[in-house]
Amino acid sequence: MEASVAIQVLPKAENDDEVCRIVDEVIAYIASTGLNYYVGPCETSIEGDYDTLMEIVKNCQKIAVKAGSPSVSAYVKISYRPEGEVLTIDKKVSKYHQ
Repeated sequence: MEASVAIQVLPKAENDDEVCRIVDEVIAYIASTGLNYYVGPCETSIEGDYDTLMEIVKNCQKIAVKAGSPSVSAYVKISYRPEGEVLTIDKKVSKYHQ
C-alpha cells in the first residue's frame, strides 16, 4: 500500500440532518470500493493505490452533489510513498480502540 488519504467532505445543506445524510452517501461509496477505510468524527481515512485513491477523492465530490448538495468543499490529506509502504490505519489507531 503506497498511499493513504484522509478526506473531510463538507456538503452545503439546509440542516445538520441533511449534511449527515449526504456524508453517509459519500461514506457508503467509499465502503463500496472495497478498500480499507476508517470513519472518524471529522474525516474518513482510506488506504490503497495512489491513483485509485485520487479517483475516489474526485468521486466523493460528485457523490455529494448527486445526493443533493448544490456545492461541496473537501479537505484532503495525502500520505504517499511510491517506493514503500505508508503507515496503515491499523498502526495509527488500533492502540486507541481496543
